[in-house]
Amino acid sequence: MADKSNDPVALWQNMIGEMEKGFNAFANRAMASPEFSKVVNQVGGVTAGAQKQLGDLMEKYLLSMNLPSRAQMVSMAERLASIEGQLNEIKALLHQVHGNPAAPGGAGSAAPRPPRTRRPPPAGGEQK
Repeated sequence: MADKSNDPVALWQNMIGEMEKGFNAFANRAMASPEFSKVVNQVGGVTAGAQKQLGDLMEKYLLSMNLPSRAQMVSMAERLASIEGQLNEIKALLHQVHGNPAAPGGAGSAAPRPPRTRRPPPAGGEQK
């Protein structure tokens, strides 16, 4: 086997391991300080404020373009889902009242057609 003290890969791995340990120790000390948490909170507050301003700006832009905003689309989708639910309830009640054995919305819910009594005219366009 090769000597570990002369192996370049082992030296490289050892150096990277030591650098990682030093960086972790430095990061742990930095995160433990109250100044670090204060800076993180300030950055978070700035980001939230910028995001709110961008949302307000986008809503004004969409309003000027006569387009619905995300909030309006979500509201419309909720209202549409509510209307669909009410329609399904009405269909179920109608099927109960009429005693229709076919499933709601099924193909068997249409009344059968009466038999044809008259023949169609000939294909050649001749009439007799």
